[in-house]
Amino acid sequence: MADVKIHAETRREFGKGAARRVRRDGKVPGVVYEHGLEPLHLTLPGHELLMALRTPNVLIDLVIDGEGSQLAIPKAVQRDAVKGFLEHVDLLMVKRGERVTVEIHVTAEGELAPGGNLLEHVIPTLPIEAEATNIPDGVTVSVQGLSAGATILAKDLVLPAGAKLAVDEDTVVLQVLAAQAEEAVEGEEGEAAQA
Repeated sequence: MADVKIHAETRREFGKGAARRVRRDGKVPGVVYEHGLEPLHLTLPGHELLMALRTPNVLIDLVIDGEGSQLAIPKAVQRDAVKGFLEHVDLLMVKRGERVTVEIHVTAEGELAPGGNLLEHVIPTLPIEAEATNIPDGVTVSVQGLSAGATILAKDLVLPAGAKLAVDEDTVVLQVLAAQAEEAVEGEEGEAAQA
């Protein structure tokens, strides 16, 4: 898991106009939430934050106004729908040893059984509970030789050490579907042409 140091400043102006000015300066407005405390409004460096957020569940060593550092993880990220730049970020302060619930990507590897079967990712990200400073990047599962009708449940996944499922263990994560028969599709087209 990546640990990235980012310097932030306390933000004292609020509203759309203030947020636009922050973004125009190449920075990103954000809010940091900490258990039992008032949210803290920040201005973060845009490029550094964008690079850090390329790693899912990145652990950010946040230095606020040049004083000390605190650990935070991304809670919510808002991006411009067209250009993709960061518009706003919510961060959650965490402590070493604290357990947090996050979502990690599920990656399938291997070839399905012959016959044109399709693999459906029922849930592409899996909710897990892990120690804040040891969040895994993802989990990989083998689908080698699986045929139509096969399913992989959450309990079938081998999680990294220290991680626990934060979802019902009988939740379907992946399933193998039979390919649609092309003959049936062609037969339907033929019937439509005759009508």
